[in-house]
Amino acid sequence: LAVCLCLSLAACGNGSLQDAVSSAANGSQTTTKPLPQTTETQPAQPEPEPTPTGTPDDTQTIPASGTSSMMTVDGATGEMTIVRPEQSSTRPMGDPGTWTVFVYLCGADLESTPGYGLATMDIREMCLATASENVRFVIQTGGATSWAHTSVNANRNQRFVIENGQLQKIYETPRTGMGRSKTLSAFLTWGVANYPAEKMGLVLWDHGGGSISGVCFDETEAWDSLSLRELDAALLTVYETMTDRFEFIGFDACLMGTIETANVLTTYARYMIGSEEVEPGSGWDYTAIGNYLAENPNATGLEVGRAVCDSFYEDCASMGDEASVTLSVVDLSKMDKLLVAFNSFAEGMFTASDDASIRGEMVRGIYQADNFGGNNRTEGYTNMVDLGGIVSACRNYVAGADEVLRALSDAVVYNRTGSSHRGAGGLAVYYPLEVQGSQELSIFADICVSPFYLSFVDRQGHGSVDGVDEQYDDSTWFDDDGQWSSSSDYEVDDDTGWYEYDPDEAADEYWQYIDGFEQTGESPLITFAVAPHLDENGYYTFTLDDDGWLYAAAVTALVYEISYDGEDVIELGETVDIIADWETGEFSDDFDGYWLSLPDGQNLATYIVEYGDDYVLYSSPIYLNGEETNLRLRQTRYGVEIEGAWDGVDESGAAGRTTIKLEVGDQVVPRYYAYSLDGYWEGEYYGWTYTVSADMEIYYQFMEEGDYLYAFQIDDIYGDYLLTDFVMFNVEDGKVYFYI
Repeated sequence: LAVCLCLSLAACGNGSLQDAVSSAANGSQTTTKPLPQTTETQPAQPEPEPTPTGTPDDTQTIPASGTSSMMTVDGATGEMTIVRPEQSSTRPMGDPGTWTVFVYLCGADLESTPGYGLATMDIREMCLATASENVRFVIQTGGATSWAHTSVNANRNQRFVIENGQLQKIYETPRTGMGRSKTLSAFLTWGVANYPAEKMGLVLWDHGGGSISGVCFDETEAWDSLSLRELDAALLTVYETMTDRFEFIGFDACLMGTIETANVLTTYARYMIGSEEVEPGSGWDYTAIGNYLAENPNATGLEVGRAVCDSFYEDCASMGDEASVTLSVVDLSKMDKLLVAFNSFAEGMFTASDDASIRGEMVRGIYQADNFGGNNRTEGYTNMVDLGGIVSACRNYVAGADEVLRALSDAVVYNRTGSSHRGAGGLAVYYPLEVQGSQELSIFADICVSPFYLSFVDRQGHGSVDGVDEQYDDSTWFDDDGQWSSSSDYEVDDDTGWYEYDPDEAADEYWQYIDGFEQTGESPLITFAVAPHLDENGYYTFTLDDDGWLYAAAVTALVYEISYDGEDVIELGETVDIIADWETGEFSDDFDGYWLSLPDGQNLATYIVEYGDDYVLYSSPIYLNGEETNLRLRQTRYGVEIEGAWDGVDESGAAGRTTIKLEVGDQVVPRYYAYSLDGYWEGEYYGWTYTVSADMEIYYQFMEEGDYLYAFQIDDIYGDYLLTDFVMFNVEDGKVYFYI
């Protein structure tokens, strides 16, 4: 059935592998020598019959119930019960000391974009690993419109085995979407039957979007992705043919290190490996992983996970991308304890939020918690927030925080984090920093791990649409017996016998109310004891009254230029140069007239991604060589570092994985959002073309002399905001003067 393609070191590429990976991540054409074309192409074949892995009685170990887990909560006591199917035996499926790592390689634009070829790079990395008869990678390819690898056909789903440094094509079928559960089911049931091992791992490779959008976005099928429920259905299908769990399931993809994801995987694996934050484009180091397995065939999932995290961090550090790393290993045997503790804490969150003043304090704290994937107006929203950060934000008002944080620490058994996420706990959770519509909340409700947390989020949603609702009733989520249940019940496909999930099942008309929400910029909840004004010392200032303080979530300032024709105001972005006293509700500007600019003097529009004690990370909308993207800039006391260009989160929910390093000769054009003088959106303005030079720097310098506008943006806890009246300021002779 197969044609064997031997890959020598020369065939894997000229120069060092690190050079090749770095070049691809930077968006330039690599100098890697193409792999030889296979000499035969197999015709389409029916799905092969799996090779039995034991006696007939062993091949089906649990009933085909169609349910992967059942979570119930008693509304009266708050007690959570979790039931998961158990295998009747835990007999290893292969010989001692053997490993099979299944890689579901959805190439998407990470592969097809000219100069990228990142999936091909990782195939080469697997080939370069230490030869071992006890370790194999089994790969399924698909999801990309073209492949740099000459042995991969973009019009087919193909399966390859890499063993002893050799790549062998085993099987191919007509193309089916990699974002469909049946495609993953077909690969895994075939793979586990034909390539069992004592220990088996599964890697899902591509873009990720977090708990709501899922993973493996197929660019050949309108960016359809595997939702968590679709992933669950596929894993349940193969699980019922296995006599042991996967040793690990990992995501070489962005944003999948979440409590919702871990809850799904707990039934099927011992460990999960995933990132809370966006992963750099180069992803995992498969040569290091293969070498580790060859040298340590008896390694546990934890030990392999450590090797994955360490090699990933080192690879990122070699390219200057380590600041945003958040890769973790989760012991899934500890997850149910964490889920029970979080449910109890969430009940306290919901109860405490009956008090509007406490609700406001908790939401303000959540807004300050570490979050992942941008979550700003120019890059889009993933709404993934650090679980430990949310618990810490609410701990002064809710009992049980220490229990949750201890359970979280017990579950996250290893992680590597960069300087931007020192406090990240290892698992994120969905929180609507900005709701994207009813479909998002329907998906969230379907995967939420606690009815009380669901009620906390739902009350915020009703506050957005209906105003302050002090009488919210959470009985919606409980049946007549006072029970909440979350079960994953899947239909059996008549043709394949595999479990299938219909994404339309997640649609719930209940959540359509949120589609009536619209940001006004005139939130009636923000009220003042002292209205915004210029004081006698020339500072723009205001004081919230008691109600305004209750409902204010965050305060930033926005700076604008006036267009040449005087018809529009052009937004230069956000600044944190504010003197804020949340105890008294008093706020005033602390603006010094400095702004980030290109070497030619053009001020960039800058929006805050995150900030810590010693840095601020900005995103600036630009055109790079004619393509719309965002320039990421990290400002520290030592200057401004250009991290690169990042596309953000697209309409499908996929987070950009590749941060493009700027190269000499690149064309950068600043983009700006424009509004009419009465605050209506007018579209975009753009600046002049700047050509990147070898010594390019971003300057934090005094703005050009002239008149500008300044306003406060005060976010309320329900997602709307109030934009204060503009005041003018003049920059002249190294000083800033505010005036009416």
